[in-house]
Amino acid sequence: MIKAIQKYYLDTLPYDRDGRVVALGMFDGLHDGHLKIINEAVSIAKRNGLKTLVQTFNNLSKKDTGIVYTTDERISILESLGVDEVLVLNFSDVKDMSPEDYLMRIVKMSMNSLYVVCGFDYTFGREGKGDAKLLEAFCGDNMIEAIITPELQLDGRKISTAWLKEALSEGDIELAAKLCSGRNFFYSGKVCKGKQMGRQMGFPTANLNIPEDKFKVRRGVYVAKVLLGGKAYYGVANVGRRPTLEDATNDVIETYIFSFDEDIYGAFITTELLHFLRPESKFGSPDELAHAVELNKIEAKEYLKAQGLE
Repeated sequence: MIKAIQKYYLDTLPYDRDGRVVALGMFDGLHDGHLKIINEAVSIAKRNGLKTLVQTFNNLSKKDTGIVYTTDERISILESLGVDEVLVLNFSDVKDMSPEDYLMRIVKMSMNSLYVVCGFDYTFGREGKGDAKLLEAFCGDNMIEAIITPELQLDGRKISTAWLKEALSEGDIELAAKLCSGRNFFYSGKVCKGKQMGRQMGFPTANLNIPEDKFKVRRGVYVAKVLLGGKAYYGVANVGRRPTLEDATNDVIETYIFSFDEDIYGAFITTELLHFLRPESKFGSPDELAHAVELNKIEAKEYLKAQGLE
């Protein structure tokens, strides 16, 4: 369920007679390339006393790999960047629209764009046939200023959602954060009740079911930061299918929060992944698993201390 804020719109958008500064893109990973586009739009809007609108999509999972951030999560991040409005279009509804229709019906008529910001490799419309060159030409004919941001690189490689997913799939959480201006990759949602096996073994966990369309990082154990009720806690999180205790069919993130034993079932939490400790493993017994968790706790606390976090 999308947050009840006044900044997002689904499919339709109220007319703004003053016009808007619009950032166009998928904005799945919200990596530094995306942030450059969005920050540019926010800056232009502030200088001209206009609203910033970011247009994104739901139902945009690509090649069954999942989306980096859910719609709720993207809206939350965009809010923190100073964006005034978010238009969430259903990708299925617009993917077959001709590029010319998209520009006229959505960019000009619906958004009433005065400025449009997008990346150099932005494509849109049926089969992605619309590009930045077509957008610039359309804007020039319709008294809209187009700003095309150039390629952004890190260590000689183009920053992209594909690279971000590659890092996450390898458990390289630090690289993923580096590609996103230091923002840690996270899972969020309501704490669900599991079988409480961890509690019986001395390490109760806060469990989150991972949405089917959400990108899955490399299965394994991570140092984690949990945001709950405006406070931050640290612990170790296992992302995967619990092969020792259950061998589940769906991925879950289970976080053992240090020095914490409150009942938070149903509470909304965000679990940020800070550092990869080890791959998910199937142990011969619950006792072996409990011993491994104790070792992970020690490793995690050493990592946090070295980072000045605990």
